[in-house]
Amino acid sequence: MFREENFYQFSWDQLLGKNNHPAENTYNNANIIEEYHQILCPPEDFPEFLTKYLNLPMLQRLKGIGLLCGSDWTKLFGNRFFYSRYDHSVGVALIIWHFTHNKEQTLAGLLHDVSTPVFSHVSDFRKGDALTQTATEEDNEGLIRGNRELAKLLLEDGLNIEAVEDYHKYPVADNEIPQLSSDRLEYMFPSGMVLEGSWSLEEISSVYNDLCVLKNEQGLDELGFKTLEMAELYCYRFCKTGHILQRNEDKLTLHMLGQIMNKAVEENLLEEQDFMTKNEKQIFEKITGKGSDEFQQLLKTFINMEEIKHTEEALENHFCVNLRVKQRYINPLVKTDNGTARLFDISAKSKKIISDFLSFEDTAFGCVKLQ
Repeated sequence: MFREENFYQFSWDQLLGKNNHPAENTYNNANIIEEYHQILCPPEDFPEFLTKYLNLPMLQRLKGIGLLCGSDWTKLFGNRFFYSRYDHSVGVALIIWHFTHNKEQTLAGLLHDVSTPVFSHVSDFRKGDALTQTATEEDNEGLIRGNRELAKLLLEDGLNIEAVEDYHKYPVADNEIPQLSSDRLEYMFPSGMVLEGSWSLEEISSVYNDLCVLKNEQGLDELGFKTLEMAELYCYRFCKTGHILQRNEDKLTLHMLGQIMNKAVEENLLEEQDFMTKNEKQIFEKITGKGSDEFQQLLKTFINMEEIKHTEEALENHFCVNLRVKQRYINPLVKTDNGTARLFDISAKSKKIISDFLSFEDTAFGCVKLQ
């Protein structure tokens, strides 16, 4: 049983584990991502047909794009290791295969992020879509339909493009918050490991092996838990990581990087096509030491900031943000003697965690002094 803590009272450093770096001894293996993926799908069950799809350039491109939306590039977070959109896509595919053994659903999950630009959801912030964060998905089906190499591989496997172009139609792959899907399940494990040092591989294995496919209120398949204890642990860890993504630190990071990218385009340092053709390292190399003094001040502040101010009004000589963003939380199904139930309805502990998460509001503004 886990020890319940009020993570809403934690300082930013405590939330990220900066005071004691609990992950240092857990994540010192260079093969951490491979080991994690082997939990999601043991080697003996690996879908060999997937291998040829992994080499598609449209997927290989995602290796240079971080899952965590540019936070790898600022001292404010101090991320523990780099987890890419490619890693995430593979992880989602492995989860879907593990629970369905269905080729179409597995490939739809593998391809669900091929339209993701550099810095991931920073692109949504650039387009004013901080609340739903779906703008990055707009071109996904078009890219899948227009890829000849993919079409050739699908033909070889006797599959059609319509079966893999939209993972939203497969409820084990994707569904609406606060339900649990393969996509949502996958991104919160590495997010917790990278951001705050939660989740040892042993813990992930225990939670993951407690999952099964259940029927939800609409009679649709949905990932859920066999035991209340594992559901409570996962809900707590998920909401704790989700809380980090609700704070002004995260809002400011994504919005500020989005403004930097917009300004880089305005100053002709970047072109829009760069966000789909270059990796994040190449983007930074292209803009560092260039542009106006104002641009370089903004870039320097982003890279070197270590803390921000939580205020009720904007501050002079600061970069400030005031935004509402997507709430990422979970209320999973749990197997019971009488069938299934939502965790919120059968666990007082988790009900409080979810309620506290939904009622949390940071200060009106997050501000960082320009350097």
